Amino acid sequence: MKQDVINLFNNYPQYAFLISIGVSILIAVLGVVPSVFLTAANILFFGFWNGTLISFAGESIGAAIAFWLYRVGFKKRVQNKGEKFSAVKKLLHAEGREAFIAIISLRLIPFIPSGIITFTSAIGKVSMITFFIASSLGKIPALLIEAYAAYQVTAFKWQGKLILLLVGVYLLYLVFKKKK
Repeated sequence: MKQDVINLFNNYPQYAFLISIGVSILIAVLGVVPSVFLTAANILFFGFWNGTLISFAGESIGAAIAFWLYRVGFKKRVQNKGEKFSAVKKLLHAEGREAFIAIISLRLIPFIPSGIITFTSAIGKVSMITFFIASSLGKIPALLIEAYAAYQVTAFKWQGKLILLLVGVYLLYLVFKKKK
C-alpha cells in the first residue's frame, strides 16, 4: 500500500501534499486502518521532517473531520449504549480539562486505535476545540516514534533491523500467549 501511495505521489507530484492529506482524512474517518504506511510514504517522498509534519497535519485534520462526522451521524443514536462500558463511560462524560487530559493520555497509548478515541469523544460531551487540541498534542510523540521507525525500516539501517526484530519477537510472544 505504501508503494501505491508513493506511485500516486510520483505521478502527481504537484498534488502529493493534497493526496496525502486526503488519504489521512479517509484513514481517520474509517477509524480502523493504520496510518503507518502513509507516514512511511510521506517520509520517503517528502523527506523525514517534511513527511512527518505532513503526516501530523493530515492526522490532526483527519481526526477533526472524523470527530465532526461521528458527532453529526452517531451521537444521538449511540450515546446511551456506551454507558455499559466503564472505560468509555468516563470519556463520554468528560468535559474541559478532564476530557483534555483523557484524550491526550489515550493518544499516547500506541495500541488503542485512534478511531475508538475519536468516536467516543464525538458521542460524548467533549467540545470540538478541546478534542482537536488534545488529540493533536497527543499524536506528536506517537507520530514521531512511528515516523522514526518507518524511516529506519525503509532505510534499513541497524536501527530498522532492530525494530523489525523487536516487532517480530513481540508478535511471537502474542501468538504463544494466545495459545496458552
